[in-house]
Amino acid sequence: MTATPELLYLLSGDPVEFSQVVAGMQPADVAEAIRDLTPAAAARVLAALPFDLAVQVLDDPELEHRTAILQQVDVAAAVPLIDAMSSDQQAELFRELPEAERERFLPALARHTREGLELLLRYPPESAGGIMTTEVLTVPATWTVEQALQLVRRVGGAKETVYAIYVIDPDSKRLRHVVSLRELVLSDRNQPVTEVGTTRKVLTVGPYTDREDVARLISKYDLLAVPVVDKEQRILGIVTVDDVIDALVTELTEDVQKLGGMEALDEPYLEISIPRMLRKRAGWLAALFIGEMLTATAMGHFEGEISRAVVLALFVPLIISSGGNSGSQATSLVIRAMALREVGLRDWWRVAVRELPSGFALGAFLGVIGAARILLWQAVGWYDYGLHYGLVAMTVALALVGVVTFGSLAGSMLPFVLRRLGFDPASASAPFVATLVDVTGLVIYFTVALALLRGTLL
Repeated sequence: MTATPELLYLLSGDPVEFSQVVAGMQPADVAEAIRDLTPAAAARVLAALPFDLAVQVLDDPELEHRTAILQQVDVAAAVPLIDAMSSDQQAELFRELPEAERERFLPALARHTREGLELLLRYPPESAGGIMTTEVLTVPATWTVEQALQLVRRVGGAKETVYAIYVIDPDSKRLRHVVSLRELVLSDRNQPVTEVGTTRKVLTVGPYTDREDVARLISKYDLLAVPVVDKEQRILGIVTVDDVIDALVTELTEDVQKLGGMEALDEPYLEISIPRMLRKRAGWLAALFIGEMLTATAMGHFEGEISRAVVLALFVPLIISSGGNSGSQATSLVIRAMALREVGLRDWWRVAVRELPSGFALGAFLGVIGAARILLWQAVGWYDYGLHYGLVAMTVALALVGVVTFGSLAGSMLPFVLRRLGFDPASASAPFVATLVDVTGLVIYFTVALALLRGTLL
């Protein structure tokens, strides 16, 4: 989306009228509209917005280059905006800021903002603690419903969300109970908050819980938010459903890029510089290229067989691509199952037991098609595979069984190996698996050819 006429109008110079025009716009639309502006121009737009709208725009994930924008804004103008942002987005912003810019803004921030940032930046960005918001509404277990409602009226407007009220022990500060806002409003005003709602065990996560696990918990129990607690069950913050959605979009983007055989981009595609793009892609391409050199080595090893039976070379692309495709399928299935926690490291043998017969069946299926194609072409006269075309068809069929079986097994085991070594299983990209199977596919193919065609073509 390009900048709207209203934004271009501001840049031509009438900020007062512009402020009135954009007052009725949605923050996400404004954020998306100024995304294509230069940081300096976007900073001018941000400065001209009404304060509340400017905070919401800066808080919106659609504003992907907000760090560059803030670097164009004076500290005195930027600090109030940062102080008013939600705590989780403050942490995300400071993770992206260069160290020099952090030092420029931090001393001027409000004390509670600095303390919140110190807490959130302590945890990895992929964890519950890294994406939680510390703006939580807590009340002592000794309070009544009326006291809790008065607190909501008094401070609720300053909180990012008021999905629920968290009831804590007044002495130990341990989380004891969670009451939804709906339950609170519908309850008797004199009733203790501990008696409102259900008495089921409170669902919580730890600060180092992976954000994907948090997403599964929220999805499974249809939650709007889940509290994050420490070892003593004291509440640190909450992860809301919108925080999880933003995090999972980022996670999915990274996984898709890794599956394509490259490093994950940490900037939007149209904003990342060409040199950075090349660095992200060149390493993987070089690794894959070196891997493919092994394919050339394997071809050279069987050069004599190919020279004596040139017809075998016709089916090399078919053989190795079939193995690579089956391996990529298996890899994708296992990576997805791992992400959903359907399988763990200890389940590798169960996956192998499933993939072996599956690969064999798929290889047999493709082998029948390959052999039928050779026999049909020979019968119709579209191509002459020679006197021993039947043996050639059998060679291709059996090679496909072996290659596809090996590809399925190797592709399914590679994510387990990477996970065991501490790497992201998504790094088992389709090109990587295909490169691995290419070499073994050639070895299997020519080994089968030597066994069946020795004394005839070989």
